[in-house]
Amino acid sequence: MDLDAVRTFLAVVDSGRFREAAAELAITQQAVSKRVAALERELGVRLLARTARGAEVTIDGQAFLPHARALLHAEARAMASVRPERRALRVDVIGRRLATAGLLRGFHRAHPEIELDVVTLFDADTAVAALRAGTIDASFRAVTMPGRSLPEDIEALPVLDEPLQLLTGPGHVLAGARSVPLARLAGHRIWIPGIVGGTEWAAYYADLADRFGLTIEVTGPDFGPEALFDTIADSPELATLVGEGTRLVWPQGHDLRRVAVQGPTPVYPHSLLWAADNPHPSLLSLREHLALSPEAPGSSASAARETDIWTPAWARPRDHGLAP
Repeated sequence: MDLDAVRTFLAVVDSGRFREAAAELAITQQAVSKRVAALERELGVRLLARTARGAEVTIDGQAFLPHARALLHAEARAMASVRPERRALRVDVIGRRLATAGLLRGFHRAHPEIELDVVTLFDADTAVAALRAGTIDASFRAVTMPGRSLPEDIEALPVLDEPLQLLTGPGHVLAGARSVPLARLAGHRIWIPGIVGGTEWAAYYADLADRFGLTIEVTGPDFGPEALFDTIADSPELATLVGEGTRLVWPQGHDLRRVAVQGPTPVYPHSLLWAADNPHPSLLSLREHLALSPEAPGSSASAARETDIWTPAWARPRDHGLAP
């Protein structure tokens, strides 16, 4: 159904005259008549009758009138739902317990007036495709992978260099240490199930293992963090790596230990990605908030450890150096 014709019909009803409806809609009176006539032909009934007093609504017009108004209300709601200034800012945080979700919670505390829609996508390729399609507004990712580059229409802002920690059970030889040199992890079994080849985190751990001679095992299905904690807690040999900002909860009896890794500290570099042509007004607020965060790369807090960290060279878009 032609909504312009419906809008014209309502303008005539509300003004009572074809001439005044034409002036309101900024079209000719002849165009008003043609639109109403076309709507009547489509419905197969007469909606308006011309009289000396103006236009009067027929019985069929009265029956159609509330539905006509509902159609225009539905149109307005549909348009408002996709207008950037009216819809929630949709952000991919990878995982709801990760440090990236914590960054977004901090933004929400600072800007409670901005509505957020939080989603979790699988990998960088999926996130970039969603950004380009407009199904999400922003994504936290490490960018990008060896030999890969972001599309030119995708922007990236480094927002957090997250230190990795060793997670062990109470019986592990390193469980009592407050910190451990990264080189000392060579020869220990580090178990990270669920690493999927072709993802940015798989590339990160592959580079980490190769650079420092680590043994990172990916055997077995990923049954989730609870199963991982159960295995680590009971093993004197297996440990895993977790982000410093990752929120972990395990049964009290597990007595798991988080051990800092130093000399250098491996950090996972999180960046915020967005499409360059995304018009959502809250996107700028998010970027400004993250850029001013005390943990943002380049801040005084991060600069203190900048010389004693490691991350792959391909994961350093400091100057938009995203080309391979």
